[in-house]
Amino acid sequence: MAYKSLSKADAPKNPNNNEKKLSKDDFIVSKTDTKGKIIYCNQIFASMAGYSASDLIGSNHNVIRHPDMPKVAFKLAWELIQNKKEFFGFVKNLCADGGYYWVFTYITADIDPKSGEILSYTSVRRKPSESAIEQIIPIYKTLVDAERLGGIAASQKILNNLLDEHHISYDEFVINLQKGARI
Repeated sequence: MAYKSLSKADAPKNPNNNEKKLSKDDFIVSKTDTKGKIIYCNQIFASMAGYSASDLIGSNHNVIRHPDMPKVAFKLAWELIQNKKEFFGFVKNLCADGGYYWVFTYITADIDPKSGEILSYTSVRRKPSESAIEQIIPIYKTLVDAERLGGIAASQKILNNLLDEHHISYDEFVINLQKGARI
């Protein structure tokens, strides 16, 4: 596979509709420092993203952030992991060639056992359920549209209203979607 060389600055500017899919047995693994800079990634991550592992190392993890992703999802992720809690979510990632791939992600803080300080973050991603992605796409579109008009606060309000309407926490919402529940 030919890899695109990564300038440590930017992801592709022209996303397209070419979707790549993880196989059911694939696991993407990466580790970042406390600022979000990639310090480790496995070969599946590099292959899916379309970069070499050596180009990804040292880049900010947001190099693969797709513009269809609502910023509120990353705000929530950072709030949780910086408070030493786990984050689960669905993420649409941007490939080097402008394509994309969906993942069901789990992120956790790596804690120094002596000091209790956060050393880094580890993310493990796998193939999301098709039904979850079918349901999350229109939700994310609504959140992104709200952010364009009213910022992250606007999308946060919509997300909170959705969760309240279903009497469910964010974690329950995401896990239930991955298990095939319909909202």
